Amino acid sequence: MYTNNKLSKAVRLAIAFGAVSATAFTASVNAAEEEEVAKVERIEVTGSRLRSTDLQGFSPVQVIDGSDIDTSSVANIQELLLKNPAFGAPAISRTNSNFSTSSAGASTVDLRNLGTARTLVLVNGRRYVTGVPGSMAVDLNTIPAQFIERIEIMTGGASAVYGSDAVAGVVNIILKKEFEGIEFDVQYGESSEGDAEETQIQFTTGVTSANGKGNVMIHGSYTDQGAVYSKDRARSAVDIASTGAYFTGLPEDMFDVTSPYYSSYAPQGRFFTGDTQYTYNSAGELVEGWSTNGSDTREANGFNRNGARTIAIPTERYLFAGRGSYEFADGWTSFIEGTYASSQTTTQLEPFPFDTESLYPNSGGQMPIEFESFVADPLNPGSYVRNVVVNPLVPQPIVDAATDTDGDGLRDIFFSRRLADVANRGNVADRDTFRVVGGVEGEITDGWYADAYFGYGQTKESQVSSGQVNVLNFRSALEVIPDGQGGYMCRDATARAQGCVPANVYGANTLSDEAVTYIAAPGLLATFASQKYAGFNLSGEVFELPAGMVGVAFGGEYREEFSRSEFDPLQQAGLNAGNAIPRTEGEFDVTEFYTEVNVPLLADMFMADQLNLRGAVRASDYSTVGSTTSWNVALDWAPIPELRFRAIRAQSVRAPNVDELYSPPSQTFPTGLTDPCVGITNASTGAVAEACRAAPGVQANIDANGSFTQNQSDAQGISGYNRGNPNLDVEKGKSWTLGFTFSPEGFLSDFDFNVDYFDIEIEDAIVSTPRQFILDQCYGGGDASLCDFITRRPTAQGANSAGSLEYIDSGVTNSGGFATEGIDFVITYGKNLEDFDLAGRFNARLSYTRLLDGYSIPLPGSEKDVFAGEVGAAEDKFFLTMGYEIGDFSISWNTTFIGHSYLDDQFLSGYDLAPESVGVGAVTYHDINLSYKPSDSYELYVGLQNAFDKEPAPIITGLPGNSTGTETDASVYDPIGRRMYAGVRMKF
Repeated sequence: MYTNNKLSKAVRLAIAFGAVSATAFTASVNAAEEEEVAKVERIEVTGSRLRSTDLQGFSPVQVIDGSDIDTSSVANIQELLLKNPAFGAPAISRTNSNFSTSSAGASTVDLRNLGTARTLVLVNGRRYVTGVPGSMAVDLNTIPAQFIERIEIMTGGASAVYGSDAVAGVVNIILKKEFEGIEFDVQYGESSEGDAEETQIQFTTGVTSANGKGNVMIHGSYTDQGAVYSKDRARSAVDIASTGAYFTGLPEDMFDVTSPYYSSYAPQGRFFTGDTQYTYNSAGELVEGWSTNGSDTREANGFNRNGARTIAIPTERYLFAGRGSYEFADGWTSFIEGTYASSQTTTQLEPFPFDTESLYPNSGGQMPIEFESFVADPLNPGSYVRNVVVNPLVPQPIVDAATDTDGDGLRDIFFSRRLADVANRGNVADRDTFRVVGGVEGEITDGWYADAYFGYGQTKESQVSSGQVNVLNFRSALEVIPDGQGGYMCRDATARAQGCVPANVYGANTLSDEAVTYIAAPGLLATFASQKYAGFNLSGEVFELPAGMVGVAFGGEYREEFSRSEFDPLQQAGLNAGNAIPRTEGEFDVTEFYTEVNVPLLADMFMADQLNLRGAVRASDYSTVGSTTSWNVALDWAPIPELRFRAIRAQSVRAPNVDELYSPPSQTFPTGLTDPCVGITNASTGAVAEACRAAPGVQANIDANGSFTQNQSDAQGISGYNRGNPNLDVEKGKSWTLGFTFSPEGFLSDFDFNVDYFDIEIEDAIVSTPRQFILDQCYGGGDASLCDFITRRPTAQGANSAGSLEYIDSGVTNSGGFATEGIDFVITYGKNLEDFDLAGRFNARLSYTRLLDGYSIPLPGSEKDVFAGEVGAAEDKFFLTMGYEIGDFSISWNTTFIGHSYLDDQFLSGYDLAPESVGVGAVTYHDINLSYKPSDSYELYVGLQNAFDKEPAPIITGLPGNSTGTETDASVYDPIGRRMYAGVRMKF
């Protein structure tokens, strides 16, 4: 709660500007009005290091009070922050990271749709260690929600005040400084489907010393959030896909839903012998032919991947936090604060899709089923006879149909199989985050304040994954020969000596437990990130002008960042049939100094109740990119006490993180790509057609099929490598913020109005060139050099796969640009209903953002890639909270609105469709909380999240933005559905 007194209403509003809850604002105002203390306390508000009573109008700061967190009953503050329209879709959350190879289940935030890396998260105005090694992203799972006093959100550049990463803005989480007594909170909830069980237990206690100079507070909490599986939601129980995601069709039907849309990698296997295919039916019988999704005359042979996928990752978390302070001298306090978080997340997805191309890449994936040996000729001593042995596990019809396709004189086959009898894929990750900060703060002399601090933080992750295999062992286990005693054995003697067990892949569930033990390769990941920093700040007033005192602040900080991520040797080499992900390690340090000044120009004059000019500049020296400079200039004008205007011009910088600098080539499997060559024929004209036919594989495909054709497995099997760049430089963001605060008197005195225009442009942005952009530029887009990043299959199993995309690589460069522009509206209303002869009090607050423009530029000179209005960046978003209190009862009703959104324009252009021609409708969510507080000691509460069980927008598999397994964009829309909860909160 804010404790300033004798502030004008406009200044009090600025302090609470943008608060998500009107209740918090009202509580602050009432406290200020009731307090009758002579001394005016100087405070520091996010966006400035100056301590003053009247600078809050400079920056558009939005505030979430601790009571808002209590009312929302969220287990993770990410859930509450994302309701604010200033935030875009998060890079990582519990519902969009099931397929992540690391950091699954972490919680990050993204202001203004400019990326997590451009949003700086602070705790008590200081840095917080990353929860995602290699980046600077803070995992909000590690910050105890009930230990938070308030959260201040400032959008727009703030690097001059806080340093790198504050290009889009700052989220400053302010923890409680003092607590006395005991607070205990227990809550349980679950979804209306009977899953997503959630248990929260929280405990806070504090004590003040007898002399009143010291206080110690301790917090502990336990949270257990249960899983939600794809199979348990009707929309995602069965694999489906947008036809247009993989096949060319007419515009009127290209986005029809194909259901089922099973995978061609099935547990019973699929065996290719030249032009003939074999598989096993549901009765376990070997049959010829294949039908992935089934037909009128044949059962489906494909596999339903959604039967094993997860919508929401189960997360178990323990949190401990503490703070101690002691006033060791008059006006001087020492403090220490610490946080420890331990969490465990479990991901689950379908078994690994495996084929012999991983085993025999040099032979095009052809696996031998005949083996050559030479034995002594008993009739001709000293001579040898060629002996050919057939793998005894291969069914005779497959043996009979097999041919020699690689020219070695031995028959071979190609097979694909989902390794269901090994295990589902997934990982169990244990993360530990520790942070401690200590320092001193106080008043040097009248009006001059200082603080100094030292902090250390670290995050460790230990992950064990399942479902993958040792490629070398698997190859040995597949090469089987008779053992001469009526059985069979691995052909390689060395492998036999090392425990090789023959692997029978012909049919479902045919791998023996011993074979699984031999070929299985559980993956291991160990990560470590650390942060060390020390700094000081000094602020005060230097001299007086006619309009007031000139305020200054200056300080410095030294910071070291280190990160390491290391998979097991098989994963690093790509020998466990998964992505090849090498070890990443790097570090950097930075020394920074800043100064900030506020100059009062006019005061107490006609049309100039206040006019202030503020400026700040920060100089930084990085061990990686050298010297950087950031700055801001702000003008604050209050023509009358009720009306206040602000204008801010800022330049912010962001230095590259460890991953961007040092990441070696790491493999990924991108989705949602459109191959420009699909549908091209020998008669097609134009630059795209010519560029496509220049690729030998594409031409061979056209010659065989009449037009370039790709099959389902090809479209689902595109891979590629991402690379870092040690030569990166900083990116620079320049922003304008123009706004006003209107807090009228008279008949509108119960209203407060806030409007801010923002315009942020980022130059030399650090980007990985989008793969769709690479494809479009290579094939007729004017930049043939990008074709070097593309590898097509020159030959494959069947004519349809020739020329299909195999790899599309991407690297990190300072070649991008971003821009976003929009208007924030915040309206607050609070009224005691006694004026209407009614009981109780009503509060309401509307936060609305209109996104006017937003785009990225992949490379200099390229066309803008507009994201404003697309899924995840709706042009219209608002959050409305309404509360009513009467006696011991209160009700809160929150409404979140996400406007009509369109599919990515780059995706649509691949089908000759205009931007904003295909999209999804607006979505509105309602949350309700009821509480009863019969005494000051305890409170009972119940609530509903997504009270009307609103279905998420149908962003299905194959469409850009889809979160695999959810059939929506789970970063934007709620994939779980209605949740109910109840709890009790006790205070003593």
